[in-house]
Amino acid sequence: MSFVQSIEMKTKNIDEIRQLNEEWRSKTEGKRTASRSALCKDRDNPDTYYVLVQFPSYDDAMKNSQLPETNDFAQRISKLCDNVKFYNLDVIEERDF
Repeated sequence: MSFVQSIEMKTKNIDEIRQLNEEWRSKTEGKRTASRSALCKDRDNPDTYYVLVQFPSYDDAMKNSQLPETNDFAQRISKLCDNVKFYNLDVIEERDF
């Protein structure tokens, strides 16, 4: 079963967070288990963003979260946000339209 982690962020520092993401991607090349991600801006709530990260499985997500680079990335992002919430989601159905 695939797995999605959704990260809700309230921040005015989205450009810095995007730069940190690029650094993380570079540092984890060949090690990370995330298969896809999307950065979304909430149209109805200013300075609110969501990151959706897809993994082949929950176990793969846990391997990814144990990478030192991921831990550093999460700590650095939390300093740039007023609020961060994580949601761990098992995908029970996917469809292409």
